[in-house]
Amino acid sequence: MYPMATPKSRLAGLLTVDELRRRARSGAIDTVIVAFADHYGRLVGKRFDASFFLDHALKHGAEACDYLLTVDMEMNPVPGYAMASWQSGYGDFHLRPDLATLRHAAWLDRCALVFCDVLEHEGGAPVAQAPRSMLRRQLERAAALGFNAKAGSELEYYLFTDSYRDAAGKPYAALTPAGWYLEDYQLLQGTRTEPFHAAVRRALAASAVPVENSKGEWGRGQHELNIRYADVLEMADRQLVYKQCLKETADRMGVSVTFMAKPDAAQAGSSCHLHLSLWRGTNSAFASRDGKGSATFRHFLAGWIAHARELMVCYAPTVNSYKRYQSASWAPTRLAWSHDNRTAGFRIVGRGDALRIECRIPGADVNPYIAYAAALASGLDGIERKLEPPPAFNGDLYASDLPTVPTTLREATDAFAASDFAREAFGAQVHEHYAHFFRTEQAAFDAAVTDWEHRRYFERI
Repeated sequence: MYPMATPKSRLAGLLTVDELRRRARSGAIDTVIVAFADHYGRLVGKRFDASFFLDHALKHGAEACDYLLTVDMEMNPVPGYAMASWQSGYGDFHLRPDLATLRHAAWLDRCALVFCDVLEHEGGAPVAQAPRSMLRRQLERAAALGFNAKAGSELEYYLFTDSYRDAAGKPYAALTPAGWYLEDYQLLQGTRTEPFHAAVRRALAASAVPVENSKGEWGRGQHELNIRYADVLEMADRQLVYKQCLKETADRMGVSVTFMAKPDAAQAGSSCHLHLSLWRGTNSAFASRDGKGSATFRHFLAGWIAHARELMVCYAPTVNSYKRYQSASWAPTRLAWSHDNRTAGFRIVGRGDALRIECRIPGADVNPYIAYAAALASGLDGIERKLEPPPAFNGDLYASDLPTVPTTLREATDAFAASDFAREAFGAQVHEHYAHFFRTEQAAFDAAVTDWEHRRYFERI
């Protein structure tokens, strides 16, 4: 994953406007997907006829209803947001294509994809609550301090032989995993799922998301596919391309994947380990001659750890996220750091320019823009205040008495809502917006009647 990356100009699948025009004239591409991320990290947007995109949307962008940043998972408008409501009439905000992200969506037929920044109106200011805007704000802070940031996301997921439609009809119970025993690094089981994994590796590589490898993981049917590291904003974009490609390829092949953090109580959870480092141009700001890491490295690590609890919702955004934090589960339960220790929430790996912090707290359900924004905000605060990390921990952190991560979304949301740091780092309107978002998610779960309750109480209470 570190330290070398393919120069962006040479990545297969990236398109210039002229290349898009040529492909549109030849019929190789007839559709341009204009997309952005909502709260949950889902891609939403529109499909444009390629010629209309080139003639109009390329210059003027597009519009979308501002309710998209106030809805719940079921697309129901949620009251209580300041930015959009029935009272305001749910107007539009503006989508400005970021042409640096224009790419061939190779897993789809004759499609290109471009990510957008969300603006208040054409030519207006960024919508601060939009996840990509949140990350851009922290990258501007880093740049003001002389840093650029590089990152890599390691995503895990479960693959099932059931189609999404069949899974929904069950509903989502008694699904058949693609593997029937634990297959971590095991090649035989990996061969059985190679028709799917080979297809997505090739599609990603042809869509400007360079792939490193794929492998079996520790759960039945669980896998990990790793992509090359990049500048932080590009890495967050790549993660959304990755998830969309895997889901849509699975749908086409009649199987399903899930990025739930804990889809099965008896199986390992799925993580999204974040690898992060700061650079000054082409030189690592984390590296040091003695190999122990620079002062910048120490201060950044200290800040990231110090603010992890109050920003936990940024790494664990759903009710299900917190089911993953169990002892001896490969998911961290303690807020501590260690060298190459998979029981730690913050694992230090790499040497020289490859020295980086691996945060093992986020699950596969994370919104990468928000997670990276939280990480940068925390680490930069550590640099500005010259914080020092606690001593490195050696041994089994599961057996330690060090501070724990929050264990429920409610606990994490309370910490976030009460956090002066979160309000300062993200801005008051963003802080209030997301505190409401996470409280709404918790309230939806609190009102639900679960399968567990039926099994426990239906007959025997």
